[in-house]
Amino acid sequence: MLQPARTKFRKAHKGRINGTAERGATMNFGSHGLLALEPERITSRQIEAARVALTRHMKRAGRVWLRIFPNIPVSKKPIEVRMGKGKGNVEYYVFRVKPGRIIFEIDGVSDLVAKEAFDRASSKLPIKTKVIKRNINI
Repeated sequence: MLQPARTKFRKAHKGRINGTAERGATMNFGSHGLLALEPERITSRQIEAARVALTRHMKRAGRVWLRIFPNIPVSKKPIEVRMGKGKGNVEYYVFRVKPGRIIFEIDGVSDLVAKEAFDRASSKLPIKTKVIKRNINI
């Protein structure tokens, strides 16, 4: 699972996801991309499950770029613990996805394989997504 080696602060506030993505909203590496249409926190387990589904359908042909990384710690208190006594321990890491953010990019496969691979990957994610294709202008 993806998680940062170290963070500046051990625990983070929940935060809100406002607006649309400014960073990571353009295709930089591949020929096809998976674009987020909703704001949501995506966990490292969901990212890994989507990546595995993507690469397995592509049969390890082509190249995959992961454009997001879970760097926000989410803490949780144990079950049946009374209120108070501080914040819980870090359980997992998430990435706050804004609408318009490109999550994955792939290259080296046909349009049909890319569409089907992204459909399988998007079924592992908790948000609506859209497959986009790079416009190559020479």
